[in-house]
Amino acid sequence: LGEAGEDLIIKVPIGVSVTTDTNQQLGDLCIPGDQVVVAKGGMGGIEVSQFLGTPGEKTIVRLNLKLLGDVGFVGFPNAGKSTLLKAISRAKPKIANYPFTTLRPNSGICEFKDLRRISFVDLPGLIEGAHENIGMGHAFLKHVERTRVLLFVIDINGFQFKPESPVRSALQTILILNRELELYKDDMLEKPALCAITKMDSRGAERKFDEHKEYLGDIENVIKDTSLVEPEFVPSNLIKFDDLVPISAKFSPKSVNELKFRVRKVIDNFESAQSEHMLKDLNESVDLKL
Repeated sequence: LGEAGEDLIIKVPIGVSVTTDTNQQLGDLCIPGDQVVVAKGGMGGIEVSQFLGTPGEKTIVRLNLKLLGDVGFVGFPNAGKSTLLKAISRAKPKIANYPFTTLRPNSGICEFKDLRRISFVDLPGLIEGAHENIGMGHAFLKHVERTRVLLFVIDINGFQFKPESPVRSALQTILILNRELELYKDDMLEKPALCAITKMDSRGAERKFDEHKEYLGDIENVIKDTSLVEPEFVPSNLIKFDDLVPISAKFSPKSVNELKFRVRKVIDNFESAQSEHMLKDLNESVDLKL
């Protein structure tokens, strides 16, 4: 009854799949601005019909928030994340020699010879204070939540946000990123994680990498050394890396290929552990019933 009404638009996060209660897919909302019509309104009434219209459609839908990808890149701006994504997949992200060239997630698919596929997501750069919504802040951290594996992308030369900002070493960068994730949601530290040390083609990189490999191998004691790490950077819970991989995404395809297989191994081990855990829970449940 009455004139035609206005559209009802419900905003949802990127990565939502819309299905009916019979599991028929209506659409995937993967890009900002994507829309899908789930129910059409009826025709509005007009004077000739005494303003009697037709009823609209009724549809029960499910909104499923899917993972953005298997592996999410975590790093400061200009750490080489976009260069790595381009090297490891067929994606063509914007690459430039200044921070914040990535303003929204870019994804790419890496396909192996046995047709196994792993999706990588280049996320906007993180900065100190992200857990308080500074910089890309919560927008970035919400994207991190929607990946299965974390790949820390660390510039071997460290990071300096602005010319007047202090220079953070690669070790400090790792700890700051660890702390930002912890302060936002500490359960994110439970995800499988690898650390890729980038720009290994730069001068003195091999020496610096060997130093940082030793630091991470003895991190419990290293974080107590105030000459290496300022106490304010030290997280309460340290992330445990399953692997540490040196790469040069721009000049060494061999190192990128090595990273691909080591990421795959971490994912396979994680999935095997999950399957074993689920099987154990199932067996325990069956035993209780018997």
